Amino acid sequence: MFLARVTGSLVATQKVASMTGHKLLIVEPFRVDEKGGDRLVPTGRTFVVVDALGAGLGEMVLICQGSSARLTPETEKLPIDAVVIGLVDTVDVRGKVVFSTRAES
Repeated sequence: MFLARVTGSLVATQKVASMTGHKLLIVEPFRVDEKGGDRLVPTGRTFVVVDALGAGLGEMVLICQGSSARLTPETEKLPIDAVVIGLVDTVDVRGKVVFSTRAES
């Protein structure tokens, strides 16, 4: 699993039938800053994921990748490699909050 921020969406009008009706998002993974561990920093990569929860643009999400992405009831029969499995409220590293949805309000 990894943390990521939703940076966009993707529309594919032509796709396999089992993917019809599933929302696709573009996400950028984040990691804990190695220099101090006091903030999250982007990795510079992007992924396309299936959104099983209704995540919105700019939200921090929890992503499951690989064969585990097909272990949810919503995705068990889909040909996918990554899925949103959580909407992140807070990230705490070594007793310090490095991300909170409350801080962005």
